[in-house]
Amino acid sequence: MNRRDFLKTTIITGAAFALPGSPNPLIKALEAAEKTDLVAAHGLSPAAITKTAIDGLGGIKSFISRGDIVVVKPNIGWDRLPAYAATTNPEVVSTVVALCYAAGAKQVKVFDHSVVDPRRCYKQSGISAAATAAGGIVSFIDERKFRDMKLPGVVLKSWPLYTEAVEADKFINIPIAKTHGLSTLTLGMKNLMGIMGSSRGRIHQRIDGSLVDLAMKVSPTLIILDAVRILTANGPQGGDLADVKLLNTVVAGRDQVAVDAYGATLFGLKGSDIGCVVAGNKAGLGTMDLAKLKIKRINV
Repeated sequence: MNRRDFLKTTIITGAAFALPGSPNPLIKALEAAEKTDLVAAHGLSPAAITKTAIDGLGGIKSFISRGDIVVVKPNIGWDRLPAYAATTNPEVVSTVVALCYAAGAKQVKVFDHSVVDPRRCYKQSGISAAATAAGGIVSFIDERKFRDMKLPGVVLKSWPLYTEAVEADKFINIPIAKTHGLSTLTLGMKNLMGIMGSSRGRIHQRIDGSLVDLAMKVSPTLIILDAVRILTANGPQGGDLADVKLLNTVVAGRDQVAVDAYGATLFGLKGSDIGCVVAGNKAGLGTMDLAKLKIKRINV
């Protein structure tokens, strides 16, 4: 049964228990999710547009159930302040953490395999303080928690992955949209490198196929693309405010390929310009043809 058939069946089942003449919130949420593939919310408040984007897909309770252990995976790879758009906006992260708890999550864990000193990255990015204030369990990567895992891939057959990410009930990927010297852009699929162990640089020779193999193993529950600020040059680390463009946008979706394809348009590109998007589409991971998707754009 595919996702659309499952949603329709669930709606019918839920309707059977609704009181005659009364609105059923479950039906309303599922219908919204069925009709919309991507939501792009635009506004001045990162918290408000994050919540709006998720609500446009049916709301956080469409993704998180009571008692869930949730992993929220932002980009905390670099020792940069939020203004430099090298790491995920801390307010976007804290909003997602708070929403997960509001939906009944038991624990919300926040971590990333930083490229440089994690102590500085977590602090400078503002993510540690913001996520902790929202109740998130923020931790540095523990090398003992990597385990070699089989991947259903073409390029990668196995790789050490972080067990807390793979074994969580729900995994929410929150990348920031920025340029990258090797992969052109770093968006959702590229952000998954933050749960990889060993020498991650080894995948750079065949990075597009490797990212798709990894994405097929992890399969996030929800992808939230932070485009409040985007880094338009000298990524992924940045360091020059002249390279930063303020878009005040957050994009949410379930389809990793579709989110990344839409993310490419924020830079004046198409999904077909991004290698991992093309590879993901070919592998059946998702859809890069935005014309085939129902995309909701909302100004807050």
